[in-house]
Amino acid sequence: MTKLWKPNSWKNFETNHLPEYSNKLELDSVTNQLRNFPPLVFAGEVRSLNKKLAKVAEGKGYILQGGDCAESFAEFNTNNIRDTFRVILQMAIILTSGINLPIVKIGRMAGQFAKPRSRLNEVQSGIELPSYKGDIINGIKFDEKSRAPDPERMLKAYSQSASTLNLLRAFADGGFADLKYVQSWNMGFVKSELQGERYRDLANQIQANLDFMEALGINAETTSQLRKVDFYTSHEALLLPYEEAMTRVDSTTGDIYNTSSHFAWIGDRTRFINSGHVEFCRGIKNPIGIKCGPGINLDELLKILDLIDPKNIPGKITLITRYGKEKVGKYLPEIIQKVKSEGRNVIWSCDPMHGNTIKSNSGYKTRPFENILEEVKTNIEVHKSEGTHAGGIHLEMTGQNVTECIGGLAEVTEKTLGDRYHTHCDPRLNANQSIELAFLIADVIKKNG
Repeated sequence: MTKLWKPNSWKNFETNHLPEYSNKLELDSVTNQLRNFPPLVFAGEVRSLNKKLAKVAEGKGYILQGGDCAESFAEFNTNNIRDTFRVILQMAIILTSGINLPIVKIGRMAGQFAKPRSRLNEVQSGIELPSYKGDIINGIKFDEKSRAPDPERMLKAYSQSASTLNLLRAFADGGFADLKYVQSWNMGFVKSELQGERYRDLANQIQANLDFMEALGINAETTSQLRKVDFYTSHEALLLPYEEAMTRVDSTTGDIYNTSSHFAWIGDRTRFINSGHVEFCRGIKNPIGIKCGPGINLDELLKILDLIDPKNIPGKITLITRYGKEKVGKYLPEIIQKVKSEGRNVIWSCDPMHGNTIKSNSGYKTRPFENILEEVKTNIEVHKSEGTHAGGIHLEMTGQNVTECIGGLAEVTEKTLGDRYHTHCDPRLNANQSIELAFLIADVIKKNG
């Protein structure tokens, strides 16, 4: 990596999982338009997030990061955004009540449109076409026109992201986040079993606390913290022409920010020395996530940390581990010990989704709820044994009543997967499964506290 960084210096490095656009002039036209568009997020918001993440790195907070595997143009509507936002707030209240730490709420929203794929091409009925790489790149419909990378899609992604952020800001500041509304739990999964009783009891305790505060005169009218929330957005910084075009110099500080989201992460497939994605991320002031799977080279990871965070700033780097329930017990201690030995100030977050993807007998990709929970449990136990802070959870989830992940008290089975299987890419936890998982995570953290 060279010391001189520019927003376009990534072009001098190896770039995997980027589309090949056939019309370079059209690509240049689109990115030039984006450069003149207003920022989607603002430097002050990113600085606010940086401060909160520094507290998480000190063990004084917890990250809840969740949202769509891949946002789509087709499913963009107010209800979907509202419901996912509400479930994240509900999960945050459950976690706050259970672990007594402030929760940093980050959505995989308003920009999570691009996805790396394990195969460049897809074959159906003997026809081979480029794989679907997310709506910002190409279309999910299996035909030649739809699967051709189209730079104009970046403009639609920007527009949808702007609309999503506008709505999220209205929800976060305009009263929708008032605790007296958020506590209306999606408790449809709670049956008459003993576990269901336990969840109902905790929800009732939270409500009793709110009622007590209300009796003392502490309510949304007297305390703005009960009426408003800080909510941030994130996505994988995969489509570098788009990310470069959305990079701006902050007029008040002279620092450089990626204004497409508050938080950006580097995927497991694009994280390596001499990666264009690493090069891009090393130059921006945004906090950076790094996905870490079983194939990671730990010596290489340390070099990447030196590149992106040479000053070892607390909260700058979040290592998002994704091993699967079978491998987390083996690989997580190794990476923790290696990073600790170098004195690195990182946040440790757990992605229990990607390593637990299986193919059901009915042909659908799915993720068993019990396996997701098992990886979370092991992750927390390993951090306790290593003396590190399990600082966050990274989930692919939705506020909708989909049937994509099997298991949980919602009782999604292999037979019912096809009922409401709507994801454009990987399977997501539905609203009830997400809330159930928040209760269980809080329970595990308390037991290991």
